[in-house]
Amino acid sequence: MANLTITVDDETLRRARARAVEEGSSINAILREYLEAYSRRTRAQQDALMDLLALADSVTASRGKRRWTRDELHERR
Repeated sequence: MANLTITVDDETLRRARARAVEEGSSINAILREYLEAYSRRTRAQQDALMDLLALADSVTASRGKRRWTRDELHERR
């Protein structure tokens, strides 16, 4: 198995370590899982994922402070 060295700012690493501990994992395991998934993904899958993430960001950004009612969320059209 190969070793990998990366550079990341201290605050990002601190937050990532804390989150990994909360999830019962480690930075090493998270990065390994990410790289395994990334290496298996096709270009079309990657593009679709990026489109989905962009859509999620735009919905979150455009929602603002609006609160939906239960009726609005379950409205049938």
